[in-house]
Amino acid sequence: MQNKNSCEGFLGRERELDSLAALWRKRGPSLVACQGRRRIGKSTLVKEFARRSRARLVKIEGLAPEPGMTNARQLAEFGRSLAAQTGLPPMSPQSWPEAFAALDSAIRDTGKTVVLLDEISWMGGFDKDFPAHLKVAWDNLFHEHRRLVFVVCGSVSAWIQKNILDNTGFVGRFSLCLTLREMPLRDCLAFWGGAASRISAEEAFDLLSVTGGVPRYLEEIDSANTAEENVRSLCFSPDGYLFRDFGQLFSDVFGKRVKSKRAILEALSGGPASISDIAHAIGKERNGHLAEDLSELRLAGFVSEDAGLNPETGRPVFSPRWRISDPYTRFYLRYIAPRREAIGRGGFRIPSLSSLPGWDAIKGLQFETLVLGHIDEFIPALGLSRVNILSMAPYARKGVSGEGDGRRNTRRVRGCQIDLLVQSDGAVWVVEIKRRKRIGREIEQEVREKISALPVPKGTSVRACLVYLGELDPAIEESGFFSAMVSAEDILRK
Repeated sequence: MQNKNSCEGFLGRERELDSLAALWRKRGPSLVACQGRRRIGKSTLVKEFARRSRARLVKIEGLAPEPGMTNARQLAEFGRSLAAQTGLPPMSPQSWPEAFAALDSAIRDTGKTVVLLDEISWMGGFDKDFPAHLKVAWDNLFHEHRRLVFVVCGSVSAWIQKNILDNTGFVGRFSLCLTLREMPLRDCLAFWGGAASRISAEEAFDLLSVTGGVPRYLEEIDSANTAEENVRSLCFSPDGYLFRDFGQLFSDVFGKRVKSKRAILEALSGGPASISDIAHAIGKERNGHLAEDLSELRLAGFVSEDAGLNPETGRPVFSPRWRISDPYTRFYLRYIAPRREAIGRGGFRIPSLSSLPGWDAIKGLQFETLVLGHIDEFIPALGLSRVNILSMAPYARKGVSGEGDGRRNTRRVRGCQIDLLVQSDGAVWVVEIKRRKRIGREIEQEVREKISALPVPKGTSVRACLVYLGELDPAIEESGFFSAMVSAEDILRK
């Protein structure tokens, strides 16, 4: 996690490192699962943990999926990598029990050892009995080493969940399960190195709204260039990392049913939608395959399900909406993919990003996606850390005109769309997320209209909150309309 302009080395993840370090205080070995989207820094975290622990690290990585990949090739790579790191003679195991026995023979009990099986879904995906072999090896071989932390790691979280974590054979065996999220905003700023204090919040959020808090993308930042120059070179150049990465990222994580999952994301690139709306958009039936695809996209960190409570009834919303939660994915599909052919042949030229149609709206929507992905960082500043939160999710209700069809009359219902609705017993908080160059008093009227259309039981307190980036009209604070106002810059530089 090191920016090419930084000399500070590994950045962030102190909470996760503390959780891993605590494992050494146990009297026996530890089995750990580490999940998260590609490029999020899983293997880098484990390597840093081993380095800080002064532990011997044995890292074996599964081969990426490609045509013709077989279990035999995965086993051969396991043997080659193990021999190269441990001094064991060259080997080509014929089975996973043989491979795990060889790994066990390389573990020394004279000091700490960290074993990392990286991209385990690739490694074990060609043998249906791989999870069972690993379980037997853990119980009978690896569990005998007192100073061992054994980590299984991968980007295909759905495979790990189904084959390892939900496998009855592994019940009670995991000491720690880590799911790496995007880096906290304050840690993201460190990727600018010594230039961080001179970078404006607007520039920082221009980049973060495209990259999210993904360490591998933040490493590509050239702090000598402006945010606009970085976005142009990374996204709108044929050699740009973020121009090239999406296809590889997607095929690596979803070797099967890639087209159906890509179609779902394209349907969601225009905005949140229910599963019925998604099925209609992609021309598929609403069935188990669609639900499974959405679940796998969620586990991989691409989408979120806004399954909050209905503020009127207190029950779960009837038809939860799905949305793209990864800023890079949303930006790529919405603004890079439609221009991909021109960019690829070097024919896409723009004087500035602001010349792109609707660029200000683009930045606003990307900012909203970013904030929702880091909302836990904003909760204390909004004064909600001491509230018993029952539900926290974006909320939307379609309007109904109230016109009859000749047989019955329909009650008129006003439409309502709220960036984030936080609910507790007897109170709701309407959180507006706004990025504008200058935010004036008109924002109050916008939120008032949303509140007036929000269906809540009689006697419920409704409070308005604002998360913003931009110059705020001083009269807004003086009016007292918002119960809390949080500057994204304050969270960034906290």
